[in-house]
Amino acid sequence: MFEFETQLKRLKHEVLTAVARLSIEENLTKENIEKIPYEIIKGEKARYRCCVYKEREVVLERAQLALSLTPNSKYGDINPDSVSLDTDEQIIYIVEAACDRCPINEFTVTELCRGCLAHRCKEACKFGAISYINGRAYINHDLCKACGMCKSSCQYDAISEVVRPCKSVCPTGALDFNRNTMKAMIHEDNCINCGACMSACPFGAISDKSLIAPVAKKLAKKENMYAIVAPAITGQIDSNITYGQLKNAIKSLGFVDMIEASCGADAVTVHESNELIERIKSGDNYMTNSCCPGFFKYIEKMFPDEKDRISSTVSPMVATGRLVKKIDSDAKVVFIGPCTAKKSEATEISLKDSVDYVLTFEELMALFEAFNIDLSKCSNEDINDGSIFGRGFGASGGLAKSVQNYIAEKGLSFDFEPIKVSGPRQIKKTMTMAKLGRLEGNFIEGMMCEEGCINGAGKFLSGVKSKNTFDRKNGQSTKKSVLSNDKIKEFEDVNLER
Repeated sequence: MFEFETQLKRLKHEVLTAVARLSIEENLTKENIEKIPYEIIKGEKARYRCCVYKEREVVLERAQLALSLTPNSKYGDINPDSVSLDTDEQIIYIVEAACDRCPINEFTVTELCRGCLAHRCKEACKFGAISYINGRAYINHDLCKACGMCKSSCQYDAISEVVRPCKSVCPTGALDFNRNTMKAMIHEDNCINCGACMSACPFGAISDKSLIAPVAKKLAKKENMYAIVAPAITGQIDSNITYGQLKNAIKSLGFVDMIEASCGADAVTVHESNELIERIKSGDNYMTNSCCPGFFKYIEKMFPDEKDRISSTVSPMVATGRLVKKIDSDAKVVFIGPCTAKKSEATEISLKDSVDYVLTFEELMALFEAFNIDLSKCSNEDINDGSIFGRGFGASGGLAKSVQNYIAEKGLSFDFEPIKVSGPRQIKKTMTMAKLGRLEGNFIEGMMCEEGCINGAGKFLSGVKSKNTFDRKNGQSTKKSVLSNDKIKEFEDVNLER
């Protein structure tokens, strides 16, 4: 039904689909769960790893995560209704069987080595990993524990370090590795669940907990479920599929309705813009957005002295979820987006009144497969919940453009000076400047994923492939300004504060 950019995407899709189907059938017994690896990895010939037994072990650990279990934990028959995420629960986990213990996180002696007499690198090594061959330093990687002391001690900077992909992209230093087993590990206290490591790992050894099982069961039983979709979703479907067909497909899963989070983004724009103006007038020199949970948590953990500068406005997900529950108090709300950190955001005590479940685009595609829904055969429905600016939240700079449009259209006398940053490096640099009081602006729009939500860890299609479709489909909204969206009025008695 779908084309996959990588075999890792295909494998994850197959596991999620298998779990969803068992949940639909209300047949999530321990026996059936343990059959999943054999259904996906057939025969006795390994495709990617040393043997089929290793490949099946990887699939089983992935199946456990798809059931919101911790990999390698004990479990029995699963009741989908009992599958949930607790407040501040860890979302991102290492699939240990898949970790290749990458040997590239090594310190290597380069041609810059002068064969000096001081031998400081050897003296600094506590593991006896450095010796001298033909007058030059040599590192025995069987003994090396990658502590980095040799690199620090070399006055010629002749020892280079190549960091593991997962570790190099982690913005908080939460991703590390066990010095004994050399397998990746996560320091949960520092993890912001952004999923950058999940996207970076070439072996698919990092993945996220899923709530696909309870959602699939409730949809099959036609419970009162509403879907809220993130703006970035328009780039995740084939360019020949209309947004209206996607809405019909999501409703065909069993949802009562599908609402664009972009209408909440328009309401958030109004609220956050007014908050910014008031805070700057009150003496604050800058404010940040709050819609990206990865950015929000990054500031809390890495720049705690600046956390008071985070906007108190809720995210579009929360705003739209609260609107749905205002309209239908018995509704169960499922947010569908590209973000793994949203799964964590939805569990926060002050926000739990808005959204019941969070799924990624990967999980949505697995639901389509499990329910045998062909998007190309779905009818076209009207969809026009958000303005072009609310829909633009899915890409870096979209929020700032939306605020600028509101300020201009409202005729407010305010000098709006946004700084638009995405990705850990830009964010770290900008937040450092803010901490030092050297920020050249009064509003930071931060998106933890490079280029914004279109590159979220839970995306189905990469940002490179989705950006053009995203821009084109979002531009089809008939609401060409924030204030032209009549749905904003529906948020008047909705709490937009965190």
